[in-house]
Amino acid sequence: MRCVTRSCWLAAALHWGTAHGAVEAYVGPTRIPDGEARAARDITLSNEHLAVAIAVESPAPYGVPRGAIVDVAPVVNGQPQRDRVVFADFIPNNWSAWPNTYQKVEIVERGPTQAVVRAVRDWGKVTLTTTYTLRAGADRLELRTTMTNTGESALTDLLSGQTLWPSAGYYFPIPGLAQLPEGKASGALADRAVAYDEDWFIALHAPYMDSVGSTSKDLFLKHTLRPGESRSFDAWLQVGARGDLAPVVASEIERRQLAAGTLQGAVTSRDGQPVANPVVVIARQGKPYAWTLGRDGQYAVKLPAGDYSAYATAKGYSQSPSTPITVTGGGQISRDFRSLDPPGRVEFAVTDSRDAQPLDARISIREGQRQEVEFLGRNTYFTELERRGRYDVALAPGRYAFKVTSGGGFLAAGQDVRVEVRSGRTAPVEVSITPRFEPAAEGWYSADLHHHADQAEGVTPPEDLARSQLAAGLDLLFVSDHDSTANHAVLQRIADRRGLPFIPSMEISPSWGHFNAWPLTPGLPLAIDTSTATIDQVLGEARRQGAIVVQSNHPFIPYGYLSSVSAGVAPGGFNPAFDLVEINGANADDDTQVLHTLWDFWNAGHRYYLSAGTDVHDVWNHESGAVRLFAQVSGKLTASAYAQAAHDGHAYVSYGPLITPSVMFGSELKLRPRAAFSLGFRLRSVNGLKQATLVSGGRVIANRALDDRLQEANVDFALTADRSTWYAIEVEDKAGRKAYSNPIWIDVIAYPAPASPK
Repeated sequence: MRCVTRSCWLAAALHWGTAHGAVEAYVGPTRIPDGEARAARDITLSNEHLAVAIAVESPAPYGVPRGAIVDVAPVVNGQPQRDRVVFADFIPNNWSAWPNTYQKVEIVERGPTQAVVRAVRDWGKVTLTTTYTLRAGADRLELRTTMTNTGESALTDLLSGQTLWPSAGYYFPIPGLAQLPEGKASGALADRAVAYDEDWFIALHAPYMDSVGSTSKDLFLKHTLRPGESRSFDAWLQVGARGDLAPVVASEIERRQLAAGTLQGAVTSRDGQPVANPVVVIARQGKPYAWTLGRDGQYAVKLPAGDYSAYATAKGYSQSPSTPITVTGGGQISRDFRSLDPPGRVEFAVTDSRDAQPLDARISIREGQRQEVEFLGRNTYFTELERRGRYDVALAPGRYAFKVTSGGGFLAAGQDVRVEVRSGRTAPVEVSITPRFEPAAEGWYSADLHHHADQAEGVTPPEDLARSQLAAGLDLLFVSDHDSTANHAVLQRIADRRGLPFIPSMEISPSWGHFNAWPLTPGLPLAIDTSTATIDQVLGEARRQGAIVVQSNHPFIPYGYLSSVSAGVAPGGFNPAFDLVEINGANADDDTQVLHTLWDFWNAGHRYYLSAGTDVHDVWNHESGAVRLFAQVSGKLTASAYAQAAHDGHAYVSYGPLITPSVMFGSELKLRPRAAFSLGFRLRSVNGLKQATLVSGGRVIANRALDDRLQEANVDFALTADRSTWYAIEVEDKAGRKAYSNPIWIDVIAYPAPASPK
């Protein structure tokens, strides 16, 4: 029945519980559309609100042991909707699931009033027991995991807890911690994080948590587990069929038994008409806290007692002024929001100033109305694939400042553009950009060698991946989805249409280390189980798939391969048969450790080389190509030729500066003892150059300050061949962006003295 009165709407909006219905547990391939639990022994729990599937026989992603939730979906009119998660699971210590030797999953109760599944697995000397409970009529799944230390040693500084990794939509981190990638949860305004889109939400409630990881996708407790000690973690996965956080807040109020009151009111446009689907956004302590979706110009939300501010908006509409609100226990506050303005349009045309040819570009809102609720509108756009250099968008009225870039800040300076958007009108915006450098004209080609599309937790459709990488000025398209080749065919078609090479890759993702293998033979499925594979099997599978290059991704994060080797948890230990070590833009704090590790390898004569990738999953909130690998290719540019150049070290990593060496990186100079020689480098940066540093044997041997007013400079280092060694250069520009080169090898050969004449 449709509500037609205000009182009816308020009653419906505030009643987040529902009538009870039966719950069931069934074994076999899940009936959740797009679900990953497809095997005969997998288990699905469902009621009239939600369905979740547990991988018993199917592999879980990232090499996580079986027994994890791999599918979650709302249920509407008795039918499960699409799966919206990669997985949700308990992590014993900051993404460490190894060593693991067994998993036992069983149905304890099958319904109809409740269904219970118990999963037991080991983690070293710890036993992990998780129970999943779904009750009839409930919109949440109850999770309880108990860790028991059966060993003789205390386990200290563990980061343990539930995770929620969505496969679609958007993510609303713990209120108050939106800018915290990882660390202590000081300043948290709630103990829940939410994945969402316009027609669904999945909330993870974790009252135990005191730390976060992966920008609130991991909700951890930092603790010590003594020998014989057990500790239990209670959490809830709440699921809804609308992107409304009112039920999430109501559940939080009930769970924590908080004093609460009701905020309600009307939302109208400037002409006094009700806004059909208003959104009221609520902040606490000046930080986004929640929102509620209204209907027919009415809204209502229950809030914990306290001080807030709120504003109203809608898709394409302006935002109302924010107003302060104080909610009291048992109270009811009416607050109407009036005079919202409907949208206008902006038509962008981006061209090369030299010849008026269209340019692929990235367009970002720097000032103006930005959307907290992301399904109301993006804050970043890309010019189109077929209409190169063009993009049209509907925007809320107001004054905006846009940043328009082509080439990602490597090849040209961006342009700042100011636009006033008026309701019902179209504003044409012409942007002219002057490319400053063309490294491809000299055979230097760049790619972002760690990039995700829309598989696993990636949320970027392949067409948008291509638009983002083209806007960044990359010379080859690249994708490396977790354990998947699903996007290879469509990206190959896009690359063919645009006339550039495509590098098909895959991030092989056991829980103890991730590896990009590239380029791959088209059409080959992954033939190993990453939850049980050893390093020998991973590298063997990469070569079977045709890879010229295998790179160790983010090697020093908690589940990086070199970290796992050091911790003794990489099955098979250290296998030297990989090729490249990644500078990972998402973990830039590891750059120094990666470089120093490579220096140690180079000092020992091992010819591992650099790779670079952003690890972007979401091109609207993270920038493709912000770090990239430039490789020198002689002749025709192909995926194989580029891969071979990277494999041979004819490359450098850059966040901005460009380098052209007089002696190719990865090559070897054979010299007589004490021979004089020089190494020269042409350096360029659109930001202006700051300094160049020459490194040999792991030591800085020369540092050249540069005139930061200059975008180009030549530096030469006069050297003497006193021993076999290597040299590499680091360059920093005025903006603090750096570039790191592979080594130039120096082989000093002592020729024997000529024989005396007889």
